Amino acid sequence: MALTLYHVPWCPDCAVVRDRLSDLNVPYDDIVVPDFRPMRTEVYDVSGQYYVPVLKDGDTVLTETHEILAHLDTRYHKANP
Repeated sequence: MALTLYHVPWCPDCAVVRDRLSDLNVPYDDIVVPDFRPMRTEVYDVSGQYYVPVLKDGDTVLTETHEILAHLDTRYHKANP
């Protein structure tokens, strides 16, 4: 099941998540959303809010950076030492 990351290029928290995905060598669908929050309809449709980063992993949707990082470490670290 593919992961999808919703983010903006300039966001420091988004960069941390992208770096962790890269470090773990986990493929993901990269969705760059608009800078203007009210235009982030894709993010809202998935998570019910407009903030990024948002990670969708199957039926799991994570909206907090620390939760995203913990999820990645727990689920993908063992598969990609």
